[in-house]
Amino acid sequence: MGQQWRRWKKFKSGSSLGAISKCLKVPRSSVLTIVCKYKHHGTTQSSYRSGRRRILSPREERTLVRKVQVNPRTTAKDLVKMLEETGTKVSISRVKRVLYQLNLKGRSARMKPLLQNRHKKARLRFATAHWDKDCTFWRNVLWSDVTKI
Repeated sequence: MGQQWRRWKKFKSGSSLGAISKCLKVPRSSVLTIVCKYKHHGTTQSSYRSGRRRILSPREERTLVRKVQVNPRTTAKDLVKMLEETGTKVSISRVKRVLYQLNLKGRSARMKPLLQNRHKKARLRFATAHWDKDCTFWRNVLWSDVTKI
């Protein structure tokens, strides 16, 4: 507001638009816009904007991001409860949407198959068959990891 007010005051004092734009180092069109706004509305402040207000303030959004970064396994339901404690009522879908917009995408871990009884028995057979081998035998064994990640 300070910059706009200075432009208006210079105009009121009789300076031309070109002189004001050179003095304040702003485009002439910006000075003209401020002058027209003051003549029409009587103020240089930003006018009322239509549209729905944001449900979560930028501060609350930063809080959500901080909570998720500290504990990535935090669920959206937990975040909604945390916001309700501070007095903000918000839906789970809104929380998910905000986190997605802030580039925090939810993932679920891939299920790893559990060991079956035949796997356990095969491991036990291998261990009992090789438990008495000495260190020189194990030094000559080539170990490879053939798992898919």
